[in-house]
Amino acid sequence: MQQLIVEFLAMNFLELTAVVLAIAYLLLAVRESLWCWGAAFVSTAIYLYLFFAASLYMESVLQVFYLFMAVYGWQQWRRGESDERKLDVSTWPLSVHVRAVACILALSVASGWILASYTQAAFPYLDSFTSWGAVWTTYLVTRKKLENWLYWIVIDSVGIYLYELRGLQLTAALFALYVVISIFGYVSWLRVSRQNLDSPA
Repeated sequence: MQQLIVEFLAMNFLELTAVVLAIAYLLLAVRESLWCWGAAFVSTAIYLYLFFAASLYMESVLQVFYLFMAVYGWQQWRRGESDERKLDVSTWPLSVHVRAVACILALSVASGWILASYTQAAFPYLDSFTSWGAVWTTYLVTRKKLENWLYWIVIDSVGIYLYELRGLQLTAALFALYVVISIFGYVSWLRVSRQNLDSPA
């Protein structure tokens, strides 16, 4: 019993640390701060362990992707700050997003079926949807695409339900906060995007 208590407290401390760093990542991203990627890297490393322990295998694989994307995002944003090819907030055409959503749904069904058939994964279809959606959306963040915030609102809303079911209450609360911050992030980046369009070339 004592060992279980120790493990429970350790897991809660890890989850709390990951939550704090994840909030820091998002707030720094809203401000277009390069340091958001450092916070993302450490938070992701912790969540890789937590999600695997919770049998959320697609989420675990996603964390590995996040680790690489944190490095990639750091490089892209840093390069944008240090040379003439400044990386500004911008948008992509609706047709790009229609194709992206269709691809996300198809991959979610395919990987969800594989997980449901061959593993003991919890909620394989929801797990797959949030994971594939996050893959695409994280790439949008690295390219400073305005629409990333709209994707996050949807993905994080599903995530609240998923993590609550798996007993990750702090993470569920984090994703509820994510939804709120994402709304503010969208408004903030929309303002920046319009300023960029109004600025002389």
